[in-house]
Amino acid sequence: MPEPPSLSTAPAREPRVRPFRALCACTTSACIAPARLLGRFAALGLSPASPGSTAAAPSRPPPRRSHAHSAGSRPPRQGRAAEMAAQKINEGLEHLAKAEKYLKTGFLKWKPDYDSAASEYGKAAVAFKNAKQFEQAKDACLKEAVAHENNRALFHAAKAYEQAGMMLKEMQKLPEAVQLIEKASMMYLENGTPDTAAMALERAGKLIENVDPEKAVQLYQQTANVFENEERLRQAVELLGKASRLLVRGRRFDEAAISIQKEKNIYKEIENYPTCYKKTIAQVLVHLHRNDYVAAERCVRESYSIPGFNGSEDCAALEQLLEGYDQQDQDQVAEVCNSPLFKYMDNDVSAHPAPCPALLSPSLRPMLREEARRVHVEQVYCGDTPCSVCGSPSRSLTE
Repeated sequence: MPEPPSLSTAPAREPRVRPFRALCACTTSACIAPARLLGRFAALGLSPASPGSTAAAPSRPPPRRSHAHSAGSRPPRQGRAAEMAAQKINEGLEHLAKAEKYLKTGFLKWKPDYDSAASEYGKAAVAFKNAKQFEQAKDACLKEAVAHENNRALFHAAKAYEQAGMMLKEMQKLPEAVQLIEKASMMYLENGTPDTAAMALERAGKLIENVDPEKAVQLYQQTANVFENEERLRQAVELLGKASRLLVRGRRFDEAAISIQKEKNIYKEIENYPTCYKKTIAQVLVHLHRNDYVAAERCVRESYSIPGFNGSEDCAALEQLLEGYDQQDQDQVAEVCNSPLFKYMDNDVSAHPAPCPALLSPSLRPMLREEARRVHVEQVYCGDTPCSVCGSPSRSLTE
């Protein structure tokens, strides 16, 4: 077996030669490499790169500057947007010209072509809308609606009126927009599409809700009547709830009591009894804000006929609340109103807790009860008119 070579006989390693990079790339003769490094370069067989040679590091290109627009020039994006808007306006004007041509009559054309004219007016409205020319788009929609009416296409005419209302909405002319949408809903009803009419009225109510709550209440109630006539009670009671919340928010408690009673009757009809309990609480609070303790007490008594109400926590809380009013105990009333059952109701109802029981003095309470009985007995109501005291239909005892 051969012996391994000793360390003394091992071949010597050659020195590693590393690539050389120029120290300086400037072109001045005053800048030279240090003298102690030049000797190392010579020992390795290398020489420093001469100034200005190709070994110098390439210089970085100057940063690209943003394009400076001259005074009065328009940025490219705005220019393209304006060009597209002008193109859409010209397109709309062309469609208007075609529509007017379809409406003309002559020796061989005795009747206007309302269908083709309405189509061109609709295309013009879309073009003006894309160009954000809402006034011209509204006028085109109205002309389209008139053409459809002349062609006895009520559904399409109503759609055009509704689109005109949307253009007025974009122009922040909400009352005029609501008027056109109401007109469209009437045409939907004439055409036999009540669902579309109800949805249009609901959209109109949402538009005007923050501007004119009274008008919004009227629209929501009209929508609820349409749904109720179509026996869609769940949609009807939802719209009645919106109307009731707006009435409570506006402190119109007399109308709110009647609206909540209608909700309660519908929920009872569809057998949604837990929601009936909540509506009873809201109704009692509204009656107390009307300073009508008798109506609040009567509301609780009549709710005993609702299945499950007598043993519910809602019934116990209402009895405790009315007891606090009867005993003039403000602490008991505050305790009930601050309970989670009352606090986590609808925001508009919970924002109006029960008023101070001192407003109903013991000396006035018997007078209120006697007056309530007299009004409830003597006045004659039709079957659909709720009682002013309890909100339920009533008849005179003399009938």
